[in-house]
Amino acid sequence: MKNSASLSLSTARHLHLAAQGLLRPPGRRARFEDVHASIRQMSLLQIDTINVVARSPYLVLFSRLGAYPPAWLEQTLASGALFEYWAHEACFIPFEDYPLLRHRMLTPQRLGWKYSEQWVEQHQQEIAALLEHIALNGPVRAADFANDKHTKPGWWAWKPHKRHLENLFSAGELMVTERRNFQRVYDLRSRVMPEWRDELHALSEADAVNLMLDHSARSLGIFRASWLPDYYRLRRAPVKTWLAAAAERGAIQRVEVEQLGEMWLHQSQLALLEKPVAATHTAILSPFDPVVWDRRRALELFNFDYRIECYTPAEKRKYGYFVLPILHRGALKARMDAKMDRQTQRLIIRAFWLEPGVRLSQLLLDDVQKAISRFAAWQEATEVVLESAPEALREAWSARWLITA
Repeated sequence: MKNSASLSLSTARHLHLAAQGLLRPPGRRARFEDVHASIRQMSLLQIDTINVVARSPYLVLFSRLGAYPPAWLEQTLASGALFEYWAHEACFIPFEDYPLLRHRMLTPQRLGWKYSEQWVEQHQQEIAALLEHIALNGPVRAADFANDKHTKPGWWAWKPHKRHLENLFSAGELMVTERRNFQRVYDLRSRVMPEWRDELHALSEADAVNLMLDHSARSLGIFRASWLPDYYRLRRAPVKTWLAAAAERGAIQRVEVEQLGEMWLHQSQLALLEKPVAATHTAILSPFDPVVWDRRRALELFNFDYRIECYTPAEKRKYGYFVLPILHRGALKARMDAKMDRQTQRLIIRAFWLEPGVRLSQLLLDDVQKAISRFAAWQEATEVVLESAPEALREAWSARWLITA
């Protein structure tokens, strides 16, 4: 193996962003096939239903592709190019990676709250009847079934059929074939994948885990060993064994990074070291973007201390409900709490914060305002309203500005 190369922290950040498709702005208008290609590059696209601005999976793609019709994501799912399952969390995953997750479906009791063995045992007859209903009548949504009037409100108070569907989904008996108004549509796996046979096509858990570590390394681009397992939420992953084997076959190379020490560089990024790596992209990121979904990694690599606060009680939030990181030319330099008012077609920035030590240059002001305007236009806003921000920033941008076509 070659001697370790020495890299600056800035170069390490750029290599990670290149692997994620966030180093430079898109060079052309998005095409339909770019949705699948972008998810393939990230390996996973995390799903979240919060709709304060664009829902997270759409926003993650927008950060990389620029303006595109959001319906393309559902169309890619419906085409069979993607499937849904538990990976980092609930994710859209390229369909060719189905074998990587199949072992989780075969042992769903290891998924924790995502599967209730007790519920399945207690409702065997109803679940069997539900499967027969789907077999005879076709795909269903949870909304197709009447609610139980005795169900108490609350996070876990799903109506019985919803719980049946979710347990069958976690066990791999049902698959999500499409989404309607972002609601899952479930069909039998045997109908979606009639050729699949576990005894012929399934991978062992050990082989699947090694492939997930391969994907994680490629999608991270550069990484500390401790960062690898979180990407697919792997427990007790054989990271040391995998590192040795991957280094032996030339898939990764040891490097020394300023401030961070020993890291590993994926072979796909080696070409970027042959000439200076310039980061020119400015983008609004989702709280569930792979760049920031691992809080420890975001802190170590970008010095960005980030917590998703939408699930935190209001009185305990430091920033806001749905705070969006701001990427500017290779660094995470700001964050904003935003809301899309669809009735008035206004993007409302409730608050905007610069990260400690960030200098407010004209380049930063121009780049970020343009990024916000693109973000607003994509959501069909006609105006941006800035409610709270540093004084110098408010003077440069004004409290509101119109979005022109």
